[in-house]
Order: sequence, then C-alpha cells, then structure tokens
Amino acid sequence: MFEENLHYLFMNKITTGGVQGVDQSSLAKLVKDKNFDELANIGGVQGVAASLKSDTTNGVSGDSEDVARRHEAFGSNTYRKAPTKSFFVFVWESFKDPTIIILLLCAALSLGFGIKEHGLKEGWYDGGSIYVAVFLVSAVSSISNFRQNRQFDKLSKVSKNIPVEAVRKGRRQQISIFEIVVGDVICLKIGDQVPADGILVEGHSLQVDESSMTGESDHVEINISQNPFLISGTKVVDGYGMMLVISVGMNTTWGEMMSQISSNSNEQTPLQERLNKLTTSIGKVGLLVAFLVLVVLLVRYFTGTTKDENGKKEFNGSKTSSDDVINAVVGIVAAAVTIVVVAIPEGLPLAATLTLAYSMKRMMADQAMVMKLSACETMASATTICTDKTGTLTLNKMTVTKFFLGKQHVKAESHTTISVKVLELLHQGVGLNTTGSVFKSTDSCSSFEFSGSPTEKAILLWAVTELNMDMDQMKRNFNILHMEAFNSEKKESGVLIKNITDGTIHAHWKGAAEMISRMCSHYYDLEGNVKPLDQSDKEECDRIIEGMAASSLRCIAFAHKQVIKAEQEDHEHIHGNVPDNSIILLGIVGLKDPCRPGVKKAVEACQNAGVNIKMITGDNVFTAKAIATECGILHPNPEVDEGAVIEGEEFRNLTDEVRMERVEKICVMARSSPFDKLLMVQCLRKKGHVVAVTGDGMNDAPALKEADIGLSMGIHGTEVAKESSDIVILDDNFASVATVLKWGRCVYNNIQKFIQFQLTVNVAVLVINFVAAISSGEVPLTAVQLLWVNLFMDTLGALALATEKPTKELMKKKPVGWTAPLITNVMWRNLMAQALYQIAVLLTLQFKGESIFGVNKKVNDTLIFNTFVLCQVFNEFNARNLEKKNVFKGIHKNKLFMAIIGITLVLQVVMVEFLKKFANTERLNWGQWGICIGFAAASWPIGWLVKCITVPERPIFSYLRLNYLKALFK
Repeated sequence: MFEENLHYLFMNKITTGGVQGVDQSSLAKLVKDKNFDELANIGGVQGVAASLKSDTTNGVSGDSEDVARRHEAFGSNTYRKAPTKSFFVFVWESFKDPTIIILLLCAALSLGFGIKEHGLKEGWYDGGSIYVAVFLVSAVSSISNFRQNRQFDKLSKVSKNIPVEAVRKGRRQQISIFEIVVGDVICLKIGDQVPADGILVEGHSLQVDESSMTGESDHVEINISQNPFLISGTKVVDGYGMMLVISVGMNTTWGEMMSQISSNSNEQTPLQERLNKLTTSIGKVGLLVAFLVLVVLLVRYFTGTTKDENGKKEFNGSKTSSDDVINAVVGIVAAAVTIVVVAIPEGLPLAATLTLAYSMKRMMADQAMVMKLSACETMASATTICTDKTGTLTLNKMTVTKFFLGKQHVKAESHTTISVKVLELLHQGVGLNTTGSVFKSTDSCSSFEFSGSPTEKAILLWAVTELNMDMDQMKRNFNILHMEAFNSEKKESGVLIKNITDGTIHAHWKGAAEMISRMCSHYYDLEGNVKPLDQSDKEECDRIIEGMAASSLRCIAFAHKQVIKAEQEDHEHIHGNVPDNSIILLGIVGLKDPCRPGVKKAVEACQNAGVNIKMITGDNVFTAKAIATECGILHPNPEVDEGAVIEGEEFRNLTDEVRMERVEKICVMARSSPFDKLLMVQCLRKKGHVVAVTGDGMNDAPALKEADIGLSMGIHGTEVAKESSDIVILDDNFASVATVLKWGRCVYNNIQKFIQFQLTVNVAVLVINFVAAISSGEVPLTAVQLLWVNLFMDTLGALALATEKPTKELMKKKPVGWTAPLITNVMWRNLMAQALYQIAVLLTLQFKGESIFGVNKKVNDTLIFNTFVLCQVFNEFNARNLEKKNVFKGIHKNKLFMAIIGITLVLQVVMVEFLKKFANTERLNWGQWGICIGFAAASWPIGWLVKCITVPERPIFSYLRLNYLKALFK
C-alpha cells in the first residue's frame, strides 16, 4: 500500500547514484500546500524519510558522496542572487552629477574652439586636460563606490551563513545552512530560523512565527498530529523540535523570494545625511562666489580691461572675432565652474563612505560584523552599554563544581553514597528534561560528545561522568508525554514522562534554584527518604544558594513529582493538576562560569571613556553582584554603590517617577526578564542617553530594536536576535563591544579630520580666486590645476585621513553628543589659521611674486599653483590630530597615508615639470622648488603654535546667535 501511495504522489522518480527519491516539485508542493492528507497517504514522515534514504533518528550518512548525490538530485540550499551593479553603472551614475555635466560641456566647447583656433596638434590641450581631470575624478569616485558595494555583498554572504545543528550518522553536528541537503534531520530551538522546508519529526510546544511569509502575526503551532509542516525562513518562537528536510534552496518559497531581493548598500547614515547638508550649504557659498567671479570676469573682459600676453586688449569691440569672444567666454565659464567644483566639498560624502567601509572591514577582523552602517557612527555617541553576563562578561564555559542533595553537600568522590532511587530520579531529571544530547562514539568506550547550550552541556557532562547516567537507556525506558522548554521568562523547564515498564507518570522540573526550591514541599536525603521542607529548611536552602551564588556560581535546582492517576488527565502543561505543595526537591548544582580574560580592562576602558556599563542578567542577585564586582562594574565596597543593584521584579514594580529617578544609578539588574531589559532601555533613552544593548535570545529582540545600537552575539545568539541587531559580536566577548565603541569614535574623528582639511582648502580657494578676480580680472589657478587640487583633496585626501586607526586618546574623551556640531571650535581654530596663512602667502605671490623673485608671469603662476598644492600636502599632516601638537605620532603605522603623500608629491612633480601644456605650468629650478616647500613647511610650526591657544567647548555660533550659521555648520 505504501509503495502505491508513494508512486501516486511522486509520479516522476529520480534515481541518482543510489538516491532513489522523489519528484522535487511534488515534495515542495507538499509543504507549500500543507497537505496533511497526502502526507498520511504516503506513510507520514517515516515514509518520506525512507523514500529519501534517510532516517528520522540518525539522519543521513553525510559523507561527501552522499551529499554530492543529494545536491545533484534535489539542489543545494542556496538561491540565485539578484544581479549586482556592474562597475559601469557606478561610472554612469558619477557622470550624472550636474557639476560634472557642466564641466564636460565646457571641456567640449573649449576643445572645439581650441582646435579651430590652434589646430589639432596644439588646440586640444585645454579641453583635453579638463576631460582627463574629470574622468580621473569620476573614475576614483566610481571605484570607491564599486568597492563598497562589493564589500556589502561579502558581508551579506557572511551574515547569511547561519550555523545549524544537524544529525548525521546519529551524531549532532554544526553545519552551514548552505550545506543542508534533502534528507537531513535538523534540530530547532527558540530563536532559530527554519533553514529549509521540512516536516516535523518530533518536538514539544513548538510554535513558529510565519509573518515573514504570510504576513500573519499570530504564532502557528507545529505538531505531528495536525500540522507538521515547517516553512523555510520562519522563526521558532517557543519549544523545540527536529525536522526532516524535504526541499532546499530555490525549491522553497523563501528561496524564490530571496533571489528577487538585492542587498541595499546605498543606505544613508545620519552622519552621511549631515555631511550632505553641510556639502550643500558650503556649495551654495561656493556658487555665490563663482557667480560673482563670473560676473566680474565677464564685465572686465567686455569693458576691455583684460589684456593678453602681448599687452593688447583681449576684447576690442567689433574688431574681435566671434571665435575669440566665444573662446574667452568659455574659458571664463570653465574657471567659474571649476571654482564651484573645488568649493563644493564632494569629498565629504566620499570620506564618510571610505571611513565607514574601512572601519567595517577592520571591525570584522576585530570580531564585530556591522549589519547596519549607521551603528558605526552611533557608537561614537553611546553613553550607556547594557550588557548580558553569561557569555559576554563570562566565558560561557560552564562546569558543575558543587552539588547539594537536599541540604547536604555531596563531594565528587561521594556520589556512590547516593541511594539508587534518587540517582535514578536524577538521571531522569537530567537526561529527559533537556534539549541537549549525548553522542557516544562507537570507536571508543569512553568518548562522549555533548551538544546543547553551555548550561545543558555542563549538566549532561556531570551526569554522565559522575553519576554514570546512560541517556540512551533513559530514552528507551521512558516516553515523553509533554515538554516545556526553558525560556528567560519562566526561568525553568519541565517534562512529563511515562515509564514504559510500569506505566507510572513522572513530572520533572529544572531551573533557577531559588524558584524551584520555593515550589517544593519536601526533599530527598542521601538514603532516598522523603522529608518535609519546612520554613527553617527553606531558609537553609536559601543560604546554600546564596553561598554558592556569592562564589560566582550559577545555581540550578531539580525537582520531581510522581503523578497519581487522579492527576494524569491534564497532560497539556507540566504543572497541570499537580499540587505545588507536593513537589520534591532532588538537588541543587552550582556551575562555574569564569570571567573572560581582559573583561575588567575593557569595562574600565569604557568607564574612562565616559560610558556607563550596566549588567542585566537572569541570574540571582548574589551571582550577579559577585560577577559584577569581579568585572569592575561594581565597587568592592558595597557602600560606594548603594542602590546600584536591583532585581527585575522590583524594577518593573517601581512607579514611573521613581524608576526614572533611579535608572541612572543602577549598575546591576538581576533576575531580569527581557521585558525588564526593554523597560530599562526605554527609561535611559527618555533620560537622553544613547544606549547600546547586547542580547542573544529570541526575547531580547524588542530591547535590541529599541536601543540606539543593538549588539547581538555571534556564537550563542539566535537568528531572531541577530536580525534585530545592528552589529553582531562574533566572539560574544565584551572586549569586542569596547572595540566597537573605539571604532565608532574613530569613524567620527576621521570625518572631522577630513572636514578640517577640506574646509581649509575651500576657504583658501574661494578667497584667493575672488580677490584675484576682482583686483586683476583673472584667476591664478586654471581649471585643470583646480581639478587636480580637487582630485588630490577630495579623493586621495579622503583616503589618507579616512583610514587612520583608532588611538588610545579616543577612549579618554567623553561621548560625542547627538546634537554636537560637526565642526568644533578646535577645528575652526585650526582651519582658519591655516587658511589665513595660505591666503596671505598666495595673494602676496599673486600681486608681488614677479617682482620679489624676478620671474615672468607664467613661472609666478606655477609658483602659486605649486605652493598651494604643497601647502595642502603639509597641512594633511596637521589634520591627522585635531588637538595634539605631535602630528607625527604613529605615522609609521599608517602606510597608506605615507603612500598617498608620496604618490601626491610624485604626481605634483610630473604636473609641474613634465605636463607643462596639459597643466599650463613652467618648469621650476631647485631654488624655486625650495621656496615652494619652505612656504608649505611653515604650516607645521603654525599648526603647533595655534594648538597652544585654548578655545571654549561651547560652539562659537551659539555666542553669535546666528541661527543660519548654526544650521549651516551643524
């Protein structure tokens, strides 16, 4: 009958290298339609597993040949990516810039009239030079944007490479989501993403969120009897289970959806938006100056004021040919447009892009994967970090170090003194009330592999090695009737089991020691006698728990109750009809989870940086205090931190006014629920704090979303937590959180360095060209020369300053406020001093250079151009540090900076000495080069002297109360 039904459903059979399976489209349709009747017709999940040459208990063999055959027959668990933008798309986008279009138009006119007037051999220089310069600027911009796009693609691939737990050859093992094949048996727990389409093999209290697929917000219950179908891309919100994979990759609805979605790397961060506004504002000033220069030059030309190289009037009424007029007008327009190009700090968005892309790459190497670009810069403003304890401040490598049976401490060597009856109940409570597993290798009698959470693994290891538990034997002797998985709300898990031999039903609980002990009315002693747990005994249990917790131990208790026939009707819940006063305490274990090496130093670094650290944990208050003190969050003297420790329940029961008053003083919140964490984040944000939150569980998602920066854990974090976060801490280490803070500040600082560097050039160029145009009717720097300055300043300058690494000094400053201006008083001091010096030098050369140095006009113009560029090269060193006088500290570590300086100097020598016609320059002798270098080098002592001048912290424009200017430079 089974074979007939199988043939009925799967009409086209696939036989590939021994995988006699089934038609893939029919398998996919089975889950998409949730056709329970058809599944029943083919023998249920066991029938499908048999047809796929798999086993619901042991999974597939998983060897390379088997996996290859399954890939060939059913496809891989990957999906087609939407086509990414090619390099030429970015080139095309760069040419859509209005300024570039105007320059290209001017270049075309200049080229046409130049060839007409001077012939092809000589006439192409001006127009061709502008073309080359424009193409260079566009090429660099396009390459930068293209590389950032590719970097996003790589990060996207890494973030989608989710580790999943599969059973192969009876052994649980972690594999990549991309390695899943049809026939695999996958383990699911709270917070996991369902990695492929499949059917439930076994599970308890399993609920999934299918809103990503159906839009329905209600959770869907998954069970074997009515709805065993699991859809790829959905999230497990409660319970746990095992599923048989029947469709992967493009054969799933999720795969089809994802193949049509392309990752967006054009996300604008708040800082980038602020820089764009700044760019626009400065651009308006540049446009005004360029327009005035254009008007002045046109008026001077048409009034006959300007003269050519021979001293004759350039415009002589009707005697001047139309070609000459058009050539002159085109040259004037090109000069004005070029002033706009240089004045508009287009390098600011590019610098932001470069520094964000660079920091993302380096943060990845420092164990932090950025999911949202804005988080990089937001970390610069973080004032509070709310961190978990387990796995973040501690190693999450747990071992059972203490065991109390009832009230009696049982040493490791004394386990043989425990009665057989109690030992059997402990085996049941540990081996069956767990989502972990024990795999015994067939090669060796004593080799065990444990899987599950660190807590589960530690308890299983203890039970197997010290209590001689045989987990397989437990599973053969008992049927699990119902199970409630542990979650951070209940802080307990429970199981209802039936003894196959005698039919008796037992309930077992495991969870937070003080909560489990309060449920109990009796306890077992070593001999297996049941004794009443009266008030004095409960107080003694509390003291035992407090004593272990004060030694930084996590306390887990086990309780048991045999369910009598009258209580056996309700199996829907573990507590069911079981009276709370008839539960027996089995024992309490203390698990040691050592603090991470270096965590105290990282906490101290954050505190020195003006960032408050708050530990939010589900552990009891004594464990929390001990760990917080060890990590440096709490002071060893409890009187210093009075009111700094609170329990979650107390915090949530405070009135709104009291809670808001106390929230900043709290350093540790114990026995907290995810709601308490969310509540604390909301309170801190209302108080004006910029809050970063770490989280790893399904229930941490609301707090991670609410926080300004959500930090999820890469190793033990659930997929739901990762999707809700902005940054994934790949090693789950608090030290990496401190590193993220440092990089966030570095991003902001690098942007400020470049703003100072670029605005110095903007101010100098605008003033010099404006003054020269009004006084002499010509601009000292040609279009090509200004475009070269623009290329060096916008692109190479951005690359040099945007890739500076974070320094220790950054972690000694206060957090940057949300509303703090991008251009600080310190930056105004530095840039105005350098700009005024450059203006003074260049205007002196413009008006008196020929007489001072005894050179002709062409050489003098070259001196002006060369001095101007070298001033920017030397000033780039000044921009490396906004406040410190020693700008050379650590320069040997930034090889890219030195390389860019070297490239710039080489190209400048080429421009001056070898591209005379292209750049409109004259060769300079050694003495003249020395003069240029001397003028430029003076910027170093000027920078040193200026930094001796102290400036107030309050923004300068706030004194002037000029709202427009404040908005302009905010």
